[in-house]
Amino acid sequence: MLSKKEKELIANIWERLSPVAEDIGAEALLRMFTTFPGTKTYFSHLDISPRSPHLLSHGKKIVMAIAEGAKDISQLTVTLAPLQTLHAYQLRIDPTNFKLLSHCMLVTLASFMGENFTAVAHAAMDKYLSAFAAVLAEKYR
Repeated sequence: MLSKKEKELIANIWERLSPVAEDIGAEALLRMFTTFPGTKTYFSHLDISPRSPHLLSHGKKIVMAIAEGAKDISQLTVTLAPLQTLHAYQLRIDPTNFKLLSHCMLVTLASFMGENFTAVAHAAMDKYLSAFAAVLAEKYR
């Protein structure tokens, strides 16, 4: 699905963005909550207002998981196995939310990266985030 060049590009992007993982993750989550209000139901016990500690913390966890998966995309299923189980069996997150977050993550990346988020980078990241969401949803089948 992803060429060697695309995999390298994705890994490079996430390596460069890891220092601002908190900001990217929080913004992507806030975009998702704003655009798709139904996704907030899983976070009703947390303060998910802009720049809240909960939003920043969870956003960072998400971005770091995405960045970790990008290091070796061929092992994505193995890397995400604990998150699959957590989200499917304990948290019982609707798997559609993974796709919604992927879309919001793309918008956030475009915002953060500006002109460096080229058409090639966008296409590669879209493929990767789609794969990431699909792997997270595998336990639901």
